[in-house]
This record gives sequence, C-alpha cells and structure tokens, in this order.
Amino acid sequence: MELKLLNEQGQSSATVSAPDTIFGREFNEALIHQIVVAYQANARSGNRAQKDRSEVKHTTKKPWRQKGTGRARAGMSSSPLWRGGGRIFPNSPDENFSQKVNKKMYRAGIRSILSQLAREDRIAVVDSFTFDTPKTKLAATKLKAMGLDSVLVITDAVDENTYLATRNLPHVAVVEPRYADPLSLVHYKKVLITKAAIAQFEEILG
Repeated sequence: MELKLLNEQGQSSATVSAPDTIFGREFNEALIHQIVVAYQANARSGNRAQKDRSEVKHTTKKPWRQKGTGRARAGMSSSPLWRGGGRIFPNSPDENFSQKVNKKMYRAGIRSILSQLAREDRIAVVDSFTFDTPKTKLAATKLKAMGLDSVLVITDAVDENTYLATRNLPHVAVVEPRYADPLSLVHYKKVLITKAAIAQFEEILG
C-alpha cells in the first residue's frame, strides 16, 4: 500500500510504502461497529442512580379515602404513577456497561479502519511532527498551511512542546500509536501519521 507523503505546505511530494498487513486489509463493517460500540461502552462510568418507591421521601399516608371521591384509588404519593414518585425499574450505580472484545478482534478492527482510511485518501504521512516552542499559534498555522482542520496526528513520541502546542486546538488530537483508539480514527476527517509511527504500528498490529 502506497501512502501520500506530505510536506510543510500540505502538498504530496512522494509516496511511502506501508505494509499491506495493516493498510491493505478488507473492510469489515460489522467488526468495526462492534469495537467502536465496545470502546464507547467501556468509557461509561456507570455512576447514575435513581430511586424506587421505597427510597423516595414521601409520607405513607393515604392521599384520600378509598371510595366516594370519584377519583382513582391511591395508596401513597410515592407511587411510580405519580409525579415525584419512585421509578419502577431504577438505574443502579453499580450497573456494568463494559463489553469484552478480544485482543485479536480489536487489532483486526484497527487494521480494517486504517485500511479503509487509506482507500478513502483520509490518511497521509509526514516525516515528523514536532515544534521548537510550545506555541498554539505555531501548530494552528502549520496545520492550516497543510489544509488540515480536523486531524488526528499519530506520532512515534509526543514531546512536551507538541502536547502544549496542540492541546487547545478543538479539532486536533496528537497521540502515540498505542493510544490510537477506533473512535478517534473514525471521528476525525484526516489522519496524519509519521514514518516512525508506521514502524510502531507494524510492531503492535503486525
């Protein structure tokens, strides 16, 4: 698989040979959907809680007499049918939303995503992605010159200057190959990867 090599102006000056074992796989929509959903589910904290009718703070006094009023029968105001009453099936704070995905499936899904990005021309290669000073303006100017507004940058090592220069850009994320998650790969319009990061991907996913 040949990937475009971009210069500082965002122009393709040459191509870089990438391993077909990572960037030349078939598109597996079902697998990609599974790992993206599992990634989002595993990120849920599961700390929401609701009260049932025994936990709601209400009096147990009967609101009105059983017969003769013309209204429906009512036992207490904590009934789930009443406003302010308890929930019938409340959410529990110890609810577990996690989904298990095998390592083999996860790696296959990442390879399938990278391969599809390469086919859609949404992935490009750069020699390096570093900054001399931690200035957000420098990062914004560099990415604008390359024609990138929404981009996930995957570099071999994220130094302090690169982290500080890009952390306040709303549609830019810089990660190392081991932290490239399926949701970010799908979300961003473009993926920019360094040559050294390709070698790391080959070591991790190969």
